Amino acid sequence: MNAVLYGAVVLIWGTTWIAIALQQGSTAPEVSVAYRFALAAVVMLVALMIMKRLRPISPAQHLWCVAQGACVFGLNFVCFYHAAAFITSGLESVIFSMAVLFNALNARLFFGQLVRANVVWAALLGLAGITSLFWPELQAAEPNPDLFIGVGLSVLGTYGFSLGNMISQRHQRHGLDVPSTNAYAMTYGAVLMAAMAWGQGADFALDMRESYLLALIYLAVIGSVVGFTAYFVLVGRIGAGGAAYCTLLFPLVALTISTVFENYHWHASGVVGLVLILCGNLVMFPTLLQRLADGLKHRLKGRVDVLTER
Repeated sequence: MNAVLYGAVVLIWGTTWIAIALQQGSTAPEVSVAYRFALAAVVMLVALMIMKRLRPISPAQHLWCVAQGACVFGLNFVCFYHAAAFITSGLESVIFSMAVLFNALNARLFFGQLVRANVVWAALLGLAGITSLFWPELQAAEPNPDLFIGVGLSVLGTYGFSLGNMISQRHQRHGLDVPSTNAYAMTYGAVLMAAMAWGQGADFALDMRESYLLALIYLAVIGSVVGFTAYFVLVGRIGAGGAAYCTLLFPLVALTISTVFENYHWHASGVVGLVLILCGNLVMFPTLLQRLADGLKHRLKGRVDVLTER
């Protein structure tokens, strides 16, 4: 199950860059993000109510969902959208891959979790791979105020994403349902983004281009409802550090699609980067397999105990 969730998150979030690119235009980033998570929240809430799986939570837990919505369903996306005006997508990908380290460090800080040696080595290999993959873009980046603004926004967005991971992990430690907390958090994220856009005097007129609407639906339903649910379940199963390793594979999916449809040409440093990232996966996967084995062992033990009691 862990491998399925891992693969699903990589494939889904590795393709959302296309949809985000299709949304570029006159619409303010805050408005696009608000529409995305408003639609995602409606889909999740309606689906959970129909299935009678929407779990009520206490007011205190709702406050945590507000924080989660701000961190991972709102402000982080605004940071990345605005950063794209100052730096290349390659540099953004390199910075976002730091989520692996942020998650490991935050898990240690907030939950006292030890940082496993293989997670550190996998993260270092992955970061080296991402840097090598986008080395030509990094070399072309000239040091100027715009560069520092873009980098700062990307780091802020990545750290916000990591904090959202910690909040989801906290939810699950308190026995809260992932789809339900995601639905609430997406609602609060959408409201926050709408309020921010309104405060800035942004135009809320919906972009009626077919490409924009299709991108909105894909980002809301596939990228948010399916992608974030799978990702946060994975956080609960293998830890935030292991789950965040997915972020190192997103650019590979994006570049593979670009190779097929946009005639992207691989360079030597790109191939080296690919090899390093795959090596990082080989270091990381034993953790995933061990967690899976531990889970199966726990389930089998539970069934044996039930049979023994009978």
